[in-house]
Amino acid sequence: MRHTSQSSSIAPTLIEPQKRMPAWRLWVPLLLQTAIVLAAPAQPLYTNLTGKTVVLKTVPVDPYDFLRGYSQTLSYDISRQENLRSLPGWKGLVKQHLEAKATDLPPSVPPLNSLPTGIRFYVILEAPAAKTNSPQAWKPVRVSSKMPKSLPANQIALKGKSSGNSIDYGLESYYMPEARRDEINQEINQAQSSRQRQAIVVEAKVDAQGRAVPISFWVSDRRYRF
Repeated sequence: MRHTSQSSSIAPTLIEPQKRMPAWRLWVPLLLQTAIVLAAPAQPLYTNLTGKTVVLKTVPVDPYDFLRGYSQTLSYDISRQENLRSLPGWKGLVKQHLEAKATDLPPSVPPLNSLPTGIRFYVILEAPAAKTNSPQAWKPVRVSSKMPKSLPANQIALKGKSSGNSIDYGLESYYMPEARRDEINQEINQAQSSRQRQAIVVEAKVDAQGRAVPISFWVSDRRYRF
């Protein structure tokens, strides 16, 4: 009986060289992250450089913010919805966002006259006619759901967002320099405690898109820059 042996041959396996990751996969995400980081300060800088100066009447409300140091939280006359309800355009703005909801209410419930949270719109402000040594607050004259295409030279559109019963404009906080904290607080307290309460106003820059940044605020006849 003859025994036969078969020899099996194993073909060599080719190992392909590992492909290198394209360079764009590294620098594209890096560029996107850089753009996001730079965009945050770029918008306020653009508004500061190109914006128009407006003056808003305000009252300080909250004296301390633990996250960012000593501050004043500011509330404006135009921050309260009740102060805007008599303006032209308000009823139409509310109707636009609440018409469907209002039809579900029983007849005994009065028509709703407040904006729900999160609605963005524009408050049109008009400069005072009289010129004085200290800045005078601009007067709200109407509201609009869209940015007006054209406005007179003495008017500006300020973008706001409804938040409960108030309106936020991105101008609600002033962070005090540590060295002047006591001085500023003393000035504010004196202005608010006097028999004739003296107005506290904020100067802000508003750009063509209605975005605003605070520039300075006045307590009596003294100006403090942001």
